[in-house]
Amino acid sequence: MKKGIVLSVFSSVLFSVLYYYSTVLYPLGGAEIFSWRVLLALPALALLITRGRAWGEVAQVARRLCREWTLALSLIASAALIGVQLWLFMWAPLHQKALDVSLGYFLLPLVMVLVGRLFYRERLSATQWVAVAIAAVGVVHELYRVNAFSWATVVVMLGYPPYFMLRRVLRIGSLTSLWFDMLLLAPVAVFILQTQDVGVIGQFFNHPRLLGLIPVLGLISSVALVSYIAASRLLPLGLFGILGYVEPILLFWVALLFLNESMAPGAWFTYIPIWIAISVIVAEGLLAWVKEARRTCS
Repeated sequence: MKKGIVLSVFSSVLFSVLYYYSTVLYPLGGAEIFSWRVLLALPALALLITRGRAWGEVAQVARRLCREWTLALSLIASAALIGVQLWLFMWAPLHQKALDVSLGYFLLPLVMVLVGRLFYRERLSATQWVAVAIAAVGVVHELYRVNAFSWATVVVMLGYPPYFMLRRVLRIGSLTSLWFDMLLLAPVAVFILQTQDVGVIGQFFNHPRLLGLIPVLGLISSVALVSYIAASRLLPLGLFGILGYVEPILLFWVALLFLNESMAPGAWFTYIPIWIAISVIVAEGLLAWVKEARRTCS
């Protein structure tokens, strides 16, 4: 349990470091950093699949692709959905959108609660309804303040739910699903890198420091991914979900303290109700997990 908690928090810290790290990779833009991240993720996933003995499932899905065109379309859609999120994560810190993306990650769990209610008829507890209502105060305030949410916020909070819903329909293991996501994104990544003005070799020739910085990008991303997946296997699902709120908190403070983004005073009245709503859900989850743990021990 302690190891799982440490790994979950460690992965959140590394993802927040990765958020800032994109600003160190000048002159690479968001699309190029995204491309390197995709390509460097493949070896890490291959290692995880090998350790998890999941190549059989990968081979099974590959055979299904030969005879099920709907599966091929679904996997392409899955790769496209997660690809947009990976690109935005690396692009936002370079274009003063880091705070907007962090707000999207704060709202995402609440959107997922509503998705569960609307599409899967999952019942919401009284506490969850209260959390949604409190968060709605922040949402309404933001709409009143600027008449709209940032497109980056909307892409995160409304872009992830279709991805998770599609993965539920596919019923493919998380490692296998991620493998095909990255595999299908790899040609796009190679195309992006090859169509740059000076090409990959030219980038390294003109900026030799990238020879050291890009492997570090892969290292941070891979270790974060490995830690995240390892934590998901070591922790109860409820506790793992609660610890998932650590990442958006870190992303927010990275944007504010290290990326020099500023927040209008009025925007605090958007964030505070959303933070209170998240605290309510976290408190409910912790109480439920503690009760379950006590039942298990007794």
